Amino acid sequence: MKSDASRRNFLRATGGTAAAVGVTAAGARGAAAQSVEWPSQVTSGNLGSEEDARGQDEVTVIVGAGEQGLAFSPTKLWIDPGTTVTFEWAGQGGSHNVETIEGPSQMEADLASEEGHTYEYEFTEAEAGITAYQCNPHKSIGMFGGIAVGDDVPTAEEAVSSSAVFVPDDAMALSIASFIAMCGTLGLAFVFMKYGNWTVGEDQPQTDSRLRPSRGLTHDQISAGHGPFPCSMSCPSRVQ
Repeated sequence: MKSDASRRNFLRATGGTAAAVGVTAAGARGAAAQSVEWPSQVTSGNLGSEEDARGQDEVTVIVGAGEQGLAFSPTKLWIDPGTTVTFEWAGQGGSHNVETIEGPSQMEADLASEEGHTYEYEFTEAEAGITAYQCNPHKSIGMFGGIAVGDDVPTAEEAVSSSAVFVPDDAMALSIASFIAMCGTLGLAFVFMKYGNWTVGEDQPQTDSRLRPSRGLTHDQISAGHGPFPCSMSCPSRVQ
């Protein structure tokens, strides 16, 4: 029973350590997300807000956003084909329009300044890709925006905040190596516990006390059988 308890404690301890190593490595792999690689006109746009609106049928972009009313919000928008984007004027920053700079979509909204004015555009499968657009009167001060349509657009991975602890590549490799070493140790321990005569946490069996040297015994005591050996083994009989 003691052997079984020791074995269970050992397996519990090593199993918990291996699980911790696995969770650490998994956390490192999960701390990244995709982001569209936007053209320079879009990245130089005012405000710079970004939204991944894939899965939504309708999305609104504010025209005249920001403290001075000279930005599109979101500046960078990622949508699915078939999504309708409504450009809604905030009534700030003067007169604005929406026109394509480059890309598959051909947007062209007239100048307007009143709050609540709208312009709708539906992005089709044929317009998959990235379209950069601008407000023509305010292009010199960076009123640009971009819309990515579909999944077939250039992307890059970026770090994101997560409850998991981020582990650098070198540390993750060390964690994997530690996990492999732990598995090897666990396997050897199982073999020894199953087929050996020892248990984890217990001392090795003591040497038979009869084999220990005698101390403080006289020759007569040893001959009488008080020593670790029978008299026949410990000494010859005395000659009378």
